[in-house]
Amino acid sequence: MGMRPLPPLNAVRAFEAAARRGSFTAAATELGVSHAAISRHVRGLEARLGVPLLLREGRGLVLTEAGQAFAAVVADAFDRLSQGMVAISAESGRGRMRLSVEPAFAGRWLVPRLGEFRQTHPGIDIELDPTNRLVDFRADQTDLAIRYGRGTWPGLVAERLVHVMDYPVCAPDLAASLARPQDLRGQTLLHDESAQTWALWLDAAGIAGIDATRGPRFHDVALALDAAMAGQGIAMGDDVLCARDIAAGRLVRLFDVTVPRSWYWLVMAEGRRLSPAAGAFRSWLLSCFPPVGE
Repeated sequence: MGMRPLPPLNAVRAFEAAARRGSFTAAATELGVSHAAISRHVRGLEARLGVPLLLREGRGLVLTEAGQAFAAVVADAFDRLSQGMVAISAESGRGRMRLSVEPAFAGRWLVPRLGEFRQTHPGIDIELDPTNRLVDFRADQTDLAIRYGRGTWPGLVAERLVHVMDYPVCAPDLAASLARPQDLRGQTLLHDESAQTWALWLDAAGIAGIDATRGPRFHDVALALDAAMAGQGIAMGDDVLCARDIAAGRLVRLFDVTVPRSWYWLVMAEGRRLSPAAGAFRSWLLSCFPPVGE
């Protein structure tokens, strides 16, 4: 059998997302790449096929007749590929894996998304251990861990997941009275385990005269965010832990100033081969975040 005349699969993926979303920008956000990359992929695909597929109309995109036909072919191919992966995962991906994870990340990011993992890997059961302690992989028989910090843990391999940028958040009722960073004077500041975050942010915002150490301190950032949602003050949040609450209107992001913090990491024992279940989870988790560097 000769080689199939397949187009570049990245270009097909870019076209499918742009056609489905009706926007290069929305497709770029979904795939974690730049607007220019999506446009370049689609134009290259059109040059390869010899026909236009997508045309600009106002601020959106419309499919040409050829684009509609190709979109149907691509959707069918993607559906078949997805069904095949689910079937294979169900047969070969059976097993159980133990995951140690920082509690705030577990509750606010991971648990709401575990249903997505279960859909594609129904045969894998995850044993979730929410803890802040550094796990002993051999003694605890832990397969993987998700941790926040610098990623320099002896005897462990750490893969970057996502960089955290902090900004103030609070309940909607309180946000209505906070138009400028200067309005934070006299407000209750809520702290997580870091004693420096508020000081860094106030400095970045150019605000002086506010005691960055005052206010309640919580040794789990999720509790500080819960207190903020309850209207008890203003906490420092980020897109990883707060995106769903902000989208649902439970929290409001204040101002445009952000300060960089550390990274979330996927951690495993050095020199240990991952089980098929742990390997499947690692691949799924890494796919949830834009590739590092983009």
